[in-house]
Amino acid sequence: MVVTVAPTARPPSRRRARRYLPPQHGAWAMLLLPYAVGVAGAGPVWLDVPLLVAWVGGYLLSYYVLLAIKTRRPERVAGPLRLYAALCLPAATLVAVRAPAVWAFAPPIGALLAVNARYARRHADRALPAGLASAASSCLIVPVTATVAGQPVERSVLPGLVLLAYLAGSVLYVKTVIRERGDRRYLVASVSVHALAAAALVPVSWPLAALFGWFTIRAAWLPARAPTPKQVGLTEVVHSLLLLVMVPVLVR
Repeated sequence: MVVTVAPTARPPSRRRARRYLPPQHGAWAMLLLPYAVGVAGAGPVWLDVPLLVAWVGGYLLSYYVLLAIKTRRPERVAGPLRLYAALCLPAATLVAVRAPAVWAFAPPIGALLAVNARYARRHADRALPAGLASAASSCLIVPVTATVAGQPVERSVLPGLVLLAYLAGSVLYVKTVIRERGDRRYLVASVSVHALAAAALVPVSWPLAALFGWFTIRAAWLPARAPTPKQVGLTEVVHSLLLLVMVPVLVR
């Protein structure tokens, strides 16, 4: 006699959470690291709070908009679309009214979202250009935080570029250890991006150059060791925290 065990049903609360929260855990570091670095560099102001609500709500809204485009069934995500639009739009409106200069960042962010939409429509939302577009749009929050704080945008350019180098390199690195493992083209691209960033940072900050030197070693060495997604995620959390501490202090 064969005894079968029925799978345990997920609690209703967990099913609701899965419906309203994207299963992309790595995206949160890409979302929050540039915001935190931007606020630390520009100095916190009260408008950073609604900016954070708009930033997180906007990410969640864009995720479900892209999912609706990908599946061509917007009715399936109507609940998250309504919720996150109601969360994002009032906060974004408050920021835009109190700091109207942030409108200057709408066109580049919109263009990068259009890239993601194009790949979502093709069911290729995990393609390399889509990942790089997401990294670039995330880094635009650095000059936005400077604008909100009334600081010169020029001061945020270099920190934003450092983060862009890290996030773009991480997009490539993660592909070498998960989806594109064994593809030498991705491995060479990942190592090259990190090495170029390390070299470029030598005249800017030796500690950051050394950190990117480690990123280069990690990009070259770890893919052959086949780390698990959990191990990859934990190391990237540590790297994000190091950048959060170092970039606002060392890059001016």
